[in-house]
Amino acid sequence: MGLVQALFLDIGGVLMTNGWGHELRRETAETFGVDYDEMTARHHLIFDTYETGKLTFDEYLNRIIFYEERNCTLKEVKEFIFNAVRPYEDMLNYIREMKKKHNLKVGVVSNEGRELAVDRIRRFELSSFIDFFVVSSFVHYRKPDADIYRLAIDIAQVPPSNIVYIDDRSLLIEVAKGLGLQGIHHTSLESTQAALGMLFKHN
Repeated sequence: MGLVQALFLDIGGVLMTNGWGHELRRETAETFGVDYDEMTARHHLIFDTYETGKLTFDEYLNRIIFYEERNCTLKEVKEFIFNAVRPYEDMLNYIREMKKKHNLKVGVVSNEGRELAVDRIRRFELSSFIDFFVVSSFVHYRKPDADIYRLAIDIAQVPPSNIVYIDDRSLLIEVAKGLGLQGIHHTSLESTQAALGMLFKHN
């Protein structure tokens, strides 16, 4: 294992709740009286297009919800979705501490629509400790496409063996490991602290 010089992080499921995961989709459907199964079928058809930045959030919602008349407005649904996100403050503080203690480069590698990503970056001041954001809607690559990881490696200018990638989905870690990165499957703050602590023992 190489010296740890950089951390690559997912946002949803690691630093905070998912911006638009299946639980929030179901809650949104129930709140606004939308058929969840129909919404999900439409979601699966166009979500990749949205997350790679080829649809705006408004266009995406118009296609999965507002394709027929509703008793709610686009603005109301968007506000509900944006306000649902909750930060994992302990994890945010831990990453800040590790960056400062070990002088690490920290980057985000995330699948996210532009509007949701920008809102979370600004609202939770992620730029205060994250050096760069490789987000699917910004770069038009989407995990598990290996090119999104290659782009992050190029931006970081750190050897892959010296980068630790933290994600809550094991498949995405497998892809990163295939490119030479070290990986941690995030299931809790405590498990990630323990795994990262073991890696820093070799620093």
